[in-house]
Amino acid sequence: MALLTAMIKTLMALVLALAASTLSCEAATFSMKRGLNLDQWVTWPGEDQWGDANAILPFPEWRKFLEEADLEALKDAGFDFLRMPVDPSPFLSDKTTGLRDQLYASVLDSARMINRAGLKVIVDMHLIPAGGSRTIGMGEVMDDPATFGRYVEMVRGMARTLAGEDPEKVALEPMNEPIVDCDSDGTNLWPDRQRKLFAAARASATKLTLVLTGACYSAASSLEKIDPRAIPDDNVIWTFHSYDPFLLTHQGATWAGDFIPYVTGLPYPLTAVPNAQLDVTLDTIRARIKAEAPWARQSGLLAYLDEQVASMDSADKLLGLMDAPFKAVEAWAKVNGIKPEDITLGEFGMIRQEYGNAHVMPARYRAAYVRDMIARAEAHGFSWSLWSYGGAFGVVDAFNGDKAEPDVMDAIRRLP
Repeated sequence: MALLTAMIKTLMALVLALAASTLSCEAATFSMKRGLNLDQWVTWPGEDQWGDANAILPFPEWRKFLEEADLEALKDAGFDFLRMPVDPSPFLSDKTTGLRDQLYASVLDSARMINRAGLKVIVDMHLIPAGGSRTIGMGEVMDDPATFGRYVEMVRGMARTLAGEDPEKVALEPMNEPIVDCDSDGTNLWPDRQRKLFAAARASATKLTLVLTGACYSAASSLEKIDPRAIPDDNVIWTFHSYDPFLLTHQGATWAGDFIPYVTGLPYPLTAVPNAQLDVTLDTIRARIKAEAPWARQSGLLAYLDEQVASMDSADKLLGLMDAPFKAVEAWAKVNGIKPEDITLGEFGMIRQEYGNAHVMPARYRAAYVRDMIARAEAHGFSWSLWSYGGAFGVVDAFNGDKAEPDVMDAIRRLP
């Protein structure tokens, strides 16, 4: 009888262990709720300086400006994780060959610094376009197979660097906003490339949660095209980004196409001011387009302005526009059996001021937009990370050592 009892206990223990292991694979190890994106660069040193340890270390560059107390203040404000953009280009540049190990080590130290402040961290490999003195960027990685192969090896190296960290506190995002499959030809290159990045990261870091995305700037419509069954792993969080309505969130951004740079002064929402005041602002934008835009583009830009304004000139229209990405991702997740907690709104935000542009978005509009986006994310059960700590979209810092208005951070602190 004693032997039978022992056998039953052993069998039950095995069943419980199997159940526990099965349950642990049903959701990502890393969990989060409310986050903020840190700055990628602050001074933007050129590639010609990357071989100088004093210029590029510690890395990422925010380490030169933020102390642990600054990170602890973010935790006190209500954030539980930070998304840490890391520019992969220095790891691919021949300027840093002698510093490569130190760069990896510095990223690891930066992640640990965030953890010491009581915050979790997503290490986000955040490619940007090449240009100026930068020779390697998103285009080079996506267009040249050899460069993409080097990028895959860089992801493998980063995963190996982070592999020993607590998987409940550190996650890895192999690529931010891949710019591929955006063309009208209907290419579908990203799924295969993401599988290669996933395989490289998972082979080096077996326990870390990996944050994966759709193509073409991580739009919700791109995530809808992903078949998650092609990634044989449950320890994954799926991310999408939304800056809708772009007309309002990127006002004056000179790098955001040939239309947005002419647009400044619009309120959020458009109904926040009397119609007469809005009409004056729109007339000012139209006059700017007529005076500054290429003649051949003027009629198209003016028509696009009218079209965009008409799509959000009432509360119901604006709500539908802003809700659309969330509803699309929620529907995709349900079809594929993905839990809401395994989806994150990786970026959203509203510009404060384009560098060199005199126009500053009124802080009350930024705070209202952030509150509305957070409400949508949390209503769907998604975590979120706001863009960003400083710079053009800064909610803590602005440019040239100035501080951003406190309105957005105050809105975060008041969240239930």
